[in-house]
Amino acid sequence: MTIENFWVQVNEPMLRQGDYLPGCLVPVFSPNFAENSDIQEVQVDEFDLIIVTQSCDLENKKARLVAMTPIYPVSEFEKINPAFAKKGRWNEVLKGRVEGLHLLASPTNPEDNRKALVVDFREIYSLPYDYLVKHATELGRRWRLKSPYLEHFSQAFARFFMRVGLPSSIPPFK
Repeated sequence: MTIENFWVQVNEPMLRQGDYLPGCLVPVFSPNFAENSDIQEVQVDEFDLIIVTQSCDLENKKARLVAMTPIYPVSEFEKINPAFAKKGRWNEVLKGRVEGLHLLASPTNPEDNRKALVVDFREIYSLPYDYLVKHATELGRRWRLKSPYLEHFSQAFARFFMRVGLPSSIPPFK
């Protein structure tokens, strides 16, 4: 079975929703971080991220900070979350039955589901627009989700945030 590629390569400074930006530096504040101190050290971690901010907001420079979520190869995600290495677990994610996770085909090998990428909507980072433009420019060629995979990705992100937990529900039918 031939799988259409979800991605297109771009080489431009313009940012869009669905841009895959590997190697982004993200500040991580310790619980002891205090605003009253003179100088403080802030840990910086490196993440591969994908943009979730709407393209129109980026294009019209309405977002000083860009919302992004981590994106991992399946094998790397399984190392951090061993429960996902169990047989059948990825099929649940693929069907949209695992809150906060979304699967995207590999940009380089879409037929191999073991090379797929996992987006984790449960973690969101906001990074400065100007930093990301500079980073994207330094990357040169990078991957960007193409339609309709971009819209599907955006819809999955929206579904995660529009959930409503009710204190009770209608009893099951018997």
